[in-house]
Amino acid sequence: MSKEKVLVEVSARHVHVTKEHLEILFGPGHELTPKKDLSQPGQYAAAERVDLVGPRSTIKGVSILGPCRNASQVEVSLSDARTLGLSAMIRESGNIQGTTGIELVGPVGSVTITEGLIVAKRHIHLTPVAAEAQGVTNGQIVSVKVETPDRSTTFGDVVIRVSEKFSPAMHIDTDEANAAAISSTAWGEIVLN
Repeated sequence: MSKEKVLVEVSARHVHVTKEHLEILFGPGHELTPKKDLSQPGQYAAAERVDLVGPRSTIKGVSILGPCRNASQVEVSLSDARTLGLSAMIRESGNIQGTTGIELVGPVGSVTITEGLIVAKRHIHLTPVAAEAQGVTNGQIVSVKVETPDRSTTFGDVVIRVSEKFSPAMHIDTDEANAAAISSTAWGEIVLN
């Protein structure tokens, strides 16, 4: 049986914030301003941006993704973490317990979160129908072969995430994209381990 290729998208550094933190950073009553829809339904890049402040340096103008969440979280690459002078754990989005904190600076105020700085574990969003077609299940770890003109790569340790709310797509960070010479998107083939 031939499997469908999976869209591979590059997920650049970004921030998820709580409503409380949004109001501290941008002012009371502030709402996120949707700027661009993302591939996952209901998710968007907001017009609002914040600075990430670490002990070694600051990364300015980092996008906030909406909508607001129950816990603030900052997703960076390992290179970004080194630039900031911080240690970031590789985790699935939302799994922030025991991770490093960081200061966020907005135009009105700043917030120091005590945990939430992560490098997102590479993953594939699939609907139940797409997961069945690929022969995979939620939480399964697979590899994904991506062919590019000069740097074809097989990514290991890719976690499958299945939900009716998802649109099929694999997400990698900018370090991973650079390693495979992917500038914006590519197509990958799931390889069962």
